[in-house]
Amino acid sequence: MDVRTIAVIGAGTMGRGIAYASALGGFRTVLEDVSDQVLTKAMAWIGDAFEEGVKRGKVEAAVRDAAMERISTSMTVEGAISDAELVIEAVPEDVAIKGGLFRVLEQRGKAGAIFASNTSSLAISSFVGEIGARERCIGMHFFNPVPKMKLVEIVRTPHTSEETVAACVAVAHRMHKETVIVNEAPGFITSRMNALIGNEAFAMLEAGTASAADIDKAIKLGLNHPMGPFELVDLVGLDVRLSILEYLHETLGEKYRPNALLRKYVEEGRLGRKTGRGVYDYSHHDQKHGKS
Repeated sequence: MDVRTIAVIGAGTMGRGIAYASALGGFRTVLEDVSDQVLTKAMAWIGDAFEEGVKRGKVEAAVRDAAMERISTSMTVEGAISDAELVIEAVPEDVAIKGGLFRVLEQRGKAGAIFASNTSSLAISSFVGEIGARERCIGMHFFNPVPKMKLVEIVRTPHTSEETVAACVAVAHRMHKETVIVNEAPGFITSRMNALIGNEAFAMLEAGTASAADIDKAIKLGLNHPMGPFELVDLVGLDVRLSILEYLHETLGEKYRPNALLRKYVEEGRLGRKTGRGVYDYSHHDQKHGKS
């Protein structure tokens, strides 16, 4: 399929990043959210992301201007998807929410359109089972922050057609992303591996093996990871990580049981950068101060 228009459903952290990549890739892009305030913030963030790209010499000013012209917004799913050959959803990680959305996409979407999920861990089949056109359902897992992260995991279900896979790979490449193709499994490649690393880091912190800062430093300098596991979980959100671990524990077994300290932090509202405190404290000049 020749994809010219992409609809992105949900204008939160991931949705706005995907919309940025879509517009940069040359696609007409419609960003949808039920909240006008969220859409306004998302468009401001996209503009700032392009400005940063220009300042760093990564994006030409003319490319920025053309990309911003390609983005429009909608407050209804039906309005966003009417002309889209590809719809990418970035709604909350909830099977019921995603399942309901995919039914709307099938009923109201453009004939022959591809429906992609940005889920980071859920099995695609768990929420597209009632869709008639399952051969056009697929996972496109982008990474945060989307403008800077190069990978997209292309996740195919047993029903996904090769044509759908090929179209999504081509779209990702036009967005200047690299791709890997994953046969559907809980957590795919990255979320599954990352959950284990992060969970073990919390076990070490709980046991007093080392400080959070030293664990992060060791992983960055010793294993060449760009971010330490605690820096990463504070960026992603401790509640998001806990939800992923609970799902992987349920589907893949005991080794994914969430660490008790992670669960305690979430119960205390220590969710990461978005709340000002996670493993680290960001309440003063966005500086991390370690475990407390």
